[in-house]
Amino acid sequence: MFKNKKLPIALFIMRVSVFIVMAMWSIDKLVNPGHATAVFENFYFISGMSSTILLVIGLVQLAIEIAFVLGLWKFWTYGFVMITHAVSTLSSWQQYLDPFNNMLFLAAIPMLGACIALFMLRDEDRHLSLG
Repeated sequence: MFKNKKLPIALFIMRVSVFIVMAMWSIDKLVNPGHATAVFENFYFISGMSSTILLVIGLVQLAIEIAFVLGLWKFWTYGFVMITHAVSTLSSWQQYLDPFNNMLFLAAIPMLGACIALFMLRDEDRHLSLG
């Protein structure tokens, strides 16, 4: 489809950078369950998340994210990353109403664009991909 040899490298850079952010959120569930519990309560309105549940969620997410960064099962892993980040971005909608006091939340919007682009161009994402 694309004859540009730079595209796979650009997609690889996007894949790795999206992985870094997503993996940090998964690792947060493992090493700082108190923070993860507060996030679930404040943004998803789910209270009472136990450390065990957060551990399972974090490990499953991290496993899928590792498969994503390796370029495996692209439809499923890229789709998972796109959907989970979309849910996260949309659940923070109130933060966007006061952008000057919540500027870091705005970074989620271009990252969501990157996740959508990666999903749409997943077949072109071949650089250092095992899939």
